[in-house]
Formats: sequence, structure tokens, C-alpha cells
Amino acid sequence: MKRSIPRFGLVLCFLAFIQIANAQDRPGPDSTRQLSTAPQQAASLPELVRRVKPSVVSVLTYDAKGEALISGTGFFVRAGEVVTNMHVIKGAHRVEIHMLEGKGRTYPVAGALAVDDEADLALLKVDMPSDRSRALTMTTALPDEGEQVFVIGNPLRLEGSVSDGIVSAVREVPDLGRIIQVTAPVSHGNSGSPLFNMRGEVIGIVTVKVTNGQNINLALGIPRIAALHGTELMAFDQIAAKAKAGSQPEALAEVWYRGGIDSLWLGNYDNALNYFETAANRNPRRPETWIQIGYCKVKQGRNEDAIRAYKRALQLKPNSSEAFNKLGDAYFFAGRFDEAITSYKDAARVQPNEPDAYYNLGLAYLETGDRDSVVIQARRLESIDAELGKKLLAELHR
Repeated sequence: MKRSIPRFGLVLCFLAFIQIANAQDRPGPDSTRQLSTAPQQAASLPELVRRVKPSVVSVLTYDAKGEALISGTGFFVRAGEVVTNMHVIKGAHRVEIHMLEGKGRTYPVAGALAVDDEADLALLKVDMPSDRSRALTMTTALPDEGEQVFVIGNPLRLEGSVSDGIVSAVREVPDLGRIIQVTAPVSHGNSGSPLFNMRGEVIGIVTVKVTNGQNINLALGIPRIAALHGTELMAFDQIAAKAKAGSQPEALAEVWYRGGIDSLWLGNYDNALNYFETAANRNPRRPETWIQIGYCKVKQGRNEDAIRAYKRALQLKPNSSEAFNKLGDAYFFAGRFDEAITSYKDAARVQPNEPDAYYNLGLAYLETGDRDSVVIQARRLESIDAELGKKLLAELHR
């Protein structure tokens, strides 16, 4: 006769097994901390597009006869305020925006609150209920090369088209800002489109440049856009009249200067220098032109020539933080570190909240072996640009 296990004993065994299994599956203190600090999964591209697309608009322009001109893209930066490229509205008599969501309503643009010719930006005031517009989140944090990005725009009048790619380069244009080059395909209808990171934040505004018959996909970083404000409304006829104002030599110099800026967007420093030197011959009293000449010469390795150009800029504009900062760069690359330190200090004196001056000052101190002063600059950066401060400390500990 077989011995049987009492039913009560079977229950106890089963409960013990459950307790052991739960104990094995339950994370310990260390693994609990790991789970709680793990980053949340990023939203997918379709989810991000659904979230931000209602804030992107099509910009439609018309001449005095009501005939359609060119179209572009824009996006809401504040309630009823849309930013786009200046060249999209140039020469227009009337402008409208067309929403890309819902019923796709069209609203008239009352005028421009601000324009920035050099940066090719225009801030438009839209005649619409304030609750119908939702501003996008913008960030001044620069993307890394290789980072994924996406664009929403209206290429070839295909409204609301989405394209994605990666950041292929980030470069600087003095007195303008950082330029982001991307692989996401764009065309002229994308002019004024927002460039998004994979958190749905706007990191730049797309401007299409053409070289050798091909579009180069570029975007201007956020700081210049964030600085665009205005209270007085300008009619589009006023903007056109303002563009025609000015003496002939200054107007010609401006044409050459713009050509130089376009070349800088493309990273063509030799070509840009030719434009800027011609602009300086037409109008030698513009300090920004001499800053650009100096910048191009640094890129060519002609640091002593660059120093002379920056000094010329400072004669015309003695309190230019940009000129002092760039003069410091020229001294730095020429190996004249003490003079670089003096120039960077002047840049910080003129503009105390300019993070690049403190970062560059820290690098110059590092070259002289003054590590304590590097730490001081990093601490100053903590309240201005914490990420740049961390970057400076990383240079110190390399």
C-alpha cells in the first residue's frame, strides 16, 4: 500500500514554492534603483509628428493683383505669432497661413512684427483667435553630429510632409549663429520649416540653399529666432520699401555681404572671403564685414591677417563682444595665449552673460597651465551655460 501525503502538507509545500518563486523574481535594492533611474522610452516618430504638426503652417503669398507667388512653411512661436523665412514673404502684397490640422483653416496675416534680413527671418502676426494656435517648444541646446532629426514642411506644395535624417554637421557663422546641416531631404517649400529633435523640440529653422544646382539642407539654430520680438506692425509694402532704401554703395556692399553669408552657410570660406572683401571695398565702415573677413582668414590659417581685420572691426565698434571673442580666437590659434586671455576678458566685460567668452578663456588658461583659473571659468559657466561648464571641466581632466 502506497503512503499518501496529507492534503494539509501539500498545501504547505505549494505555499512555500510560491514564496520562493516570488523571492527570486523580486528585485533587490540595487536593481530597484536601476529601474527607477532608467530613462523612459522615447516617443516614436509618428507620435511626435501627431503632437507637433498642429503648430506647423503653410505660408501663402500673393501680389497686388491677388496672383499667387511662392509658398513656404512657418510655425507658431507664440499665440498668433508665426516665424518663417524672410525670403518667403519678400515682395508679397498679401500673406495667409494655412493650418495643417483639423479642417485646415486659412487665416490672414496682419503684417510683420519683426524682420531680420541677415538671418532671413520674419515674425508674422496672424489675425486669428489666440486659442487656435499652440506654440512649439524650442531649445537652444545644439544637436550632436549623427543625432536623428525630422522636418515638417510643404515641399512642392505637398502640405504637411515629414522627412527625417541625421545631423551631418554643425558650423558657426559669426554674428549669425550656429548652422545645422542635415540629411533630411528638403526643397524650397520647406523654407521656414521647424527642425525637430527626437523629443519634439524645435532646434532650428530650415533655410534651403542651392549650390551647383543642388539643395543643401541647412537650419539656423534657435537663439536668433528666440531674439525675434516686436510690437509695431509693419505692412508688407513697408518692408519692401525699407529694403530699397539706402545709398547705392551701401546697397551694393549689402549684396556682396549677403553673398558672403550664403557662402559661410555652405562652409565655403575662400568664396566667402572674396565676397566680404568686395563688400568692405564698397563700404569699409561696417564692422560686421571686418569680423567676417577675420573669421574667414582664421579658417585659412592666416591668423595674423585675421588679427588685423578684427582690430579694424573694433576701431569701428569698440564695444563688440563678438569682435573681442574672435580676436581672442585669432590670438589663440597664433599661439599668443596671453593676448588671447586679454581679448576673451574684454569680451566677457562687454557682455557678461556670453558663455563662449568664459569657455574660450578657460581653454586659453589651460594652454598656459593655469588650471585653477580654468576651474574658476567653469564655475562661472554653471549659472550661464551648465553644459558648456561641464565641457570645459572635461577638457581639464583629459
